[in-house]
Amino acid sequence: MKFIYHYHTPEGFDDLLLRFNGEALTGLCFEGSRDENNYKRFPVETGLGASLPLVLQETVRWLDLYFSGHQPDFIPTYRIEGSTPFRKEVSDIMCEIPYGETMTYGEIAGKIAHNHGIGKMSAQAVGGAVGWNPIGIIIPCHRVIGANGNLTGYGGGIHNKIALLRLEGHKVNRFFR
Repeated sequence: MKFIYHYHTPEGFDDLLLRFNGEALTGLCFEGSRDENNYKRFPVETGLGASLPLVLQETVRWLDLYFSGHQPDFIPTYRIEGSTPFRKEVSDIMCEIPYGETMTYGEIAGKIAHNHGIGKMSAQAVGGAVGWNPIGIIIPCHRVIGANGNLTGYGGGIHNKIALLRLEGHKVNRFFR
């Protein structure tokens, strides 16, 4: 059973679309984002009740905690479909970025280079993998920024990235576009 759930976010954020396969979250994007077209072919569920999968209920609980300004102490079950080993490595590093902190594309590239015993890794390649992330917020690609605080593109819209960083306690005036 594949379906989409429409999640209403607090004021200041675009609403979210959550994609499920019945057992796991397989996608999370902001409405109006470039990824929204990937969601159009699935039926939409609008109510949240006991008949809906537990993973949907857990994901909604996670998002409710997150948008209330708290760091959830659990991660809902998710499955990344169509990943590559490189994208998985980048996703794993993004998941290590603590709530309220950021990491640059270059820092992630340096970490990957170190892990593989190579001299250098392309920050641009890391950017491509970060941009591919199908499960925004939970895999916190919004915490990845450019060098010197540059807020480079964000598939969910730069206004949502800024709002997410602000929610996590960042003084967003230290970043620039």
